[in-house]
Amino acid sequence: MRQYEMFEIRLTGEAPRGSEAAAAPEAVFTLNGKEKRVRGFYVGEGVYKVRFYPGEAGVCSWKIAPALQEGGREISLSGALEGTETCETAGSSSHGMVRVNGLHFACEDGTRYQPFGTTVYALIHQDRKLVDQTFETLAGAPFNKIRFCVFPKHYDYNHNEPAYFAFEKTGDRFDVNRPCQVFWEELERRIGQLDEMGIQGDLILFHPYDRWGFAQLTHEECMTYLSYLVRRLAAFPNLWWSLANEYDLMAHFERGWWNDFARFLHENDPYGHLLSNHNCLPYWDFHDPYTTHCCIQDTCVNRVGRLQREYGKPVVFDEVCYEGNIEHSWGNISAFEMAHRFWMAHILGGYCTHGETYLNEEEILWWAKGGVLHGESPARIAFLRKIMEELPGDPDVLPGRWGSVDPEEIHKRAQEPKTGDVWADGLASLPLERLYRFIDKEGTVQSHCGQEVYLRYYGHQCCGKGMLELPEELEYDVEVIDIWEMTRTVIRTGVSGKVTFPLPGKEGIAVIARRR
Repeated sequence: MRQYEMFEIRLTGEAPRGSEAAAAPEAVFTLNGKEKRVRGFYVGEGVYKVRFYPGEAGVCSWKIAPALQEGGREISLSGALEGTETCETAGSSSHGMVRVNGLHFACEDGTRYQPFGTTVYALIHQDRKLVDQTFETLAGAPFNKIRFCVFPKHYDYNHNEPAYFAFEKTGDRFDVNRPCQVFWEELERRIGQLDEMGIQGDLILFHPYDRWGFAQLTHEECMTYLSYLVRRLAAFPNLWWSLANEYDLMAHFERGWWNDFARFLHENDPYGHLLSNHNCLPYWDFHDPYTTHCCIQDTCVNRVGRLQREYGKPVVFDEVCYEGNIEHSWGNISAFEMAHRFWMAHILGGYCTHGETYLNEEEILWWAKGGVLHGESPARIAFLRKIMEELPGDPDVLPGRWGSVDPEEIHKRAQEPKTGDVWADGLASLPLERLYRFIDKEGTVQSHCGQEVYLRYYGHQCCGKGMLELPEELEYDVEVIDIWEMTRTVIRTGVSGKVTFPLPGKEGIAVIARRR
């Protein structure tokens, strides 16, 4: 047993006569005097498993109930029903599960984690050769998080029939009481492979793009599925729970179900994986107490500060359109625009997720099936990731800039006596929607890491001259960065206070001032 690594116990017993998904051995693990109750699962052919995730090193003991109740009878279990092991300290490459750290993320050992994600929705529903090729591509890509679905997807450029599904059929309907073991074993193998590569799996539990009946499950069937899933997968350290892709398009699901799902996962996941929900149109209510972070489909990546203030949680733009050339409006932005949206989100202390939709004769589009990457943004994302990981901490929106301005607070001042400040009074007089548009047009492009680093990103502005206001009492070196050409040029050294400098007069320019 080793800290931050899944520990598994194999048991044998008679096969369930009823629901295979509901059969759950009961176990109690005690690590350094702290108890954790864990429920196991059935894997077929008379085999049951119990998994445990040790979050610290030390002495661990366990006791497993010698029988489980199933359909009014007892099933006796045999195997290592109790035992004690030393849990060794984690290896140098293991940092533990990713947790929320204020408005940002960190691993359990305190290592800073910044998600640089990508999306391959039907990753595990392709033939093995294609999935292997996708993993080979990921090995050379800059991404440390990937969004993918449990259930297969039916949509344009994604019409293949998977070899296996999460459940077997009873009659003409998939039966959530009969897990397909081949599917779950392959899913586990791929999650483990991602973990070895240092990649978080953002696992999408439901979605509306369906021709098999998974989007029409009853509430009871959904809960049976979620119970089996969390008992089987929760001990993997590199998983996030995403309740859905575009939850609001699932017409068969009542809105209250989503709150039920979030609460159930929170109460039944012994280890507290990150959890959120992805929208098409209206955002999920990120005030939900079981939701750990904001997972957003939108293009307004300059609103990081506003969303952080509203919800008090990390902000991840998990869909900002896709680099590509397909006919859908969301699937044909340029590589520069994708890189720009990454820079805007990350420099403000938020996060962004990549996707690619380039047409090809085989109709193997990365966003749907994986394969290989064709676009030019991944290299620019890798360049950004290196720069962000060099910073001494996570950036936060610089006070006094647009990202820290609340348009609704400004709008309230219209009811107060005029101040005599033409600018302040003029802003307050604008209709609220006009005020939002004005502030969004300006964009928030400044942030900082305390007094150690100040950052400014000019985005689509083509400035020939720039300015930063730095502390008078400290000295800084100023670097100009071209996000497309991937160049870094130091243009000022040992400066302080109000500093001006020349810029190349083109889009995609960032400036970073580092304390000497």
